Amino acid sequence: MSSAPRTADNAPSWYVNPAARTWTCEPPPADVPLFHAGLPASGPTPLVELPAVAAELGVRRVFVKDESTRLGLPAFKALGVSYAVHRVLAERVGAPPGPATVAQMRARAAALPPIELVAASDGNHGHALARTGRLLGLPVRILLPEAVGAVMAEAIAAEGARVDVVAADYDTTVRRAAGVAAGHEPAVLVQDTSWEGYERIPRWIVDGYATLFHEIDAQLRAAGAPAPALVAVPMGVGSLAQAAVTHYRGAAAGRATALLGVEPDTAACVRAGLAAGRPLALATGRTIMAGLNCGTPSPLAWPYLRGGLDACVTVTDPAAARAVADLARLGLSSGPCGAATLAAARTTLAVTPDGYGAPTRRRLLGVDAMSTVILLSTEASRPAHGDAAG
Repeated sequence: MSSAPRTADNAPSWYVNPAARTWTCEPPPADVPLFHAGLPASGPTPLVELPAVAAELGVRRVFVKDESTRLGLPAFKALGVSYAVHRVLAERVGAPPGPATVAQMRARAAALPPIELVAASDGNHGHALARTGRLLGLPVRILLPEAVGAVMAEAIAAEGARVDVVAADYDTTVRRAAGVAAGHEPAVLVQDTSWEGYERIPRWIVDGYATLFHEIDAQLRAAGAPAPALVAVPMGVGSLAQAAVTHYRGAAAGRATALLGVEPDTAACVRAGLAAGRPLALATGRTIMAGLNCGTPSPLAWPYLRGGLDACVTVTDPAAARAVADLARLGLSSGPCGAATLAAARTTLAVTPDGYGAPTRRRLLGVDAMSTVILLSTEASRPAHGDAAG
């Protein structure tokens, strides 16, 4: 990885890979949805059709995958965290990696020497890990960058987790959490980004997100809609986008769905790296899209983003805030990280602030008036845009 940070200002505003839909990879484990079906508050999150947005974007149908109530929490992150902790416990007791009940996981946790689950987070990942730890009777320690704010810190602490606020950005907080876990032998780092020597747990987290995309497939069939022409995915370090790639580019998928990554214009590390042809570290700025305010893509995700992501585009804070308000008027609770996909769809399909014409972008992505578009709304709204998807 490049050691010299770039700023968002010297990266191009739009990246496209015309060969992405011919790229293939191994699909995620097939048993992930079955595992999640056994958890409390399980069941598919809504796939909500928005005809007015479809008309605005000039496509036939638009659906929002509403992750504001996933497994009783206000974001999708519990999918990856719960599956990864299940795999950690199974490995430590020598159990098979297939689905396990909550009772089985509790028994495995009780049979082990005491362990503490540790992670850095911009909010929702930490909240999900704290809830999982409470469910299984395991102590949890979450490190938060100071920009996350008191509302999220209090929500995590209310789950019984220890919360440490770090006077640093997200990337530095991740390094601090890794050091905390390494310095305490019973601790297990459950981080949703990777680095050399730390790939297995992040891969299990990505695998856990597969349930979301399986649900979309089933819900589209139930709605009489075809496979989507375009799926817009919030980026962050790229783990959710990696899961999208493994689903839509799986070796047996046979789909022609375009995947659009979405980043804040102040933290566009994936877009800058894709344009440069190599992963880059990025100096980030402040944004209301706090959970996407990441300066370094996950090395585990990088090959999938480079090979299977069709395009990457940035959105501004005002565009994300407008999308939050518009979704709220349509009855959807979404924070800036989740609503960023609507802002990106507008920029990509309908608006051309940089002069790169929407007709050209639509052609490159295979989107036309008969297309179905999926927007992933990864989180619920929070007071004063105190949202976080990381």
